[in-house]
Amino acid sequence: MKPLRLLAILEANTLTGPAKNLLQFAQMAREHEPAVETEAVVFRREGQPNLFLETAARMGVPVHALPEAGRFDRSVIPALRALALERRPDIVQSHAVKSHFLAHVSGVDCMAPWVAFHHGYTWPDWRARLYNQLDRWSLRAARRVLTVSQPFRVELISRGVDADRIEVVHNAIDPGWGRGGRQPEAAAALRAKLGIAADARVLLIVGRLSLEKDHGALLKAVRELPDAPRTHLLIVGEGPERARIEAAVRELGLAGRVTLTGQVDSAEPYYGIADICVLSSRSEGSPNALLEAMAAGVPAVATAVGGIPEIVKNGESALLIPPGDAAAMSEAFTALLKDEGLGQRLAERARELVIENHAPQARARRLAEIYGRVVYREALL
Repeated sequence: MKPLRLLAILEANTLTGPAKNLLQFAQMAREHEPAVETEAVVFRREGQPNLFLETAARMGVPVHALPEAGRFDRSVIPALRALALERRPDIVQSHAVKSHFLAHVSGVDCMAPWVAFHHGYTWPDWRARLYNQLDRWSLRAARRVLTVSQPFRVELISRGVDADRIEVVHNAIDPGWGRGGRQPEAAAALRAKLGIAADARVLLIVGRLSLEKDHGALLKAVRELPDAPRTHLLIVGEGPERARIEAAVRELGLAGRVTLTGQVDSAEPYYGIADICVLSSRSEGSPNALLEAMAAGVPAVATAVGGIPEIVKNGESALLIPPGDAAAMSEAFTALLKDEGLGQRLAERARELVIENHAPQARARRLAEIYGRVVYREALL
């Protein structure tokens, strides 16, 4: 059977979760049956970082960068259509609202079966919330919609997507991810670089600085910790909420106890100095940050939202709390900081779950099977 040619459309300048998963799949899917040869399409503005392009080139994944002047540059529509006509893919894949919309409005979805990946929504401002409504039009036309949790599946059905066309596929991670950051010399050097004391207990949150991540509740929880001087919050990532987070740090009297790193090439070293990983989100799908903590062997405190309870269980592989509850979050932190045995038990079970349920090879095999079914079997119906 000849390899399937996949054209993946996404917004990626840095290594977001969807970008990491796509590159991981592109490498592994070449070895499955049917084999899948992946090419990516991104939208590039002058002066933007190019970490995704650099990483894709290093991994041997072809990427086509379409120039755009801004968020609503309509010139990308004919450019995307022309590229698809040139590449003649067997299947088209899209990630997130903008890519879904462009796949449909450009007519690319009529050139090959279209599979849309739904990763959930961010809420940075009212414009983004309005922009998210485009999915009500776009996703109804997709041949398949893949999402990362059962709650997201329910949400898609409420938006008019046919339930029979939705499949849940959780994210994956290499079980060996994060081991390098645990080397004592590397960890000590990173602490020194960040100005974090050698005896400080580090709470780590990794992800986009966006409203749905609810850093505000996290900062309030940190303020309430009884042993405050020995705890340090490390916030890895960048986004539109940065100014508000910095203001809240000052207002809550947390200066010197919170570090914002900004965007980093890889979050892996930061897990090497973490005692606890945190997901304070009000909305999540199948969060890569949680899988990273599980693989790295760091106990997690997470809100019981989205697909998180599908991945870990409270008291067995993580501590789960209600969203927006700073008091419950602080209590969970305190429990882990006081009882190292509890953290070790949670982390060990979490690593077992990564191996059992989230191996990249299994995910790549599942996706290749879905694509083969869409292209070959459903074409005969």
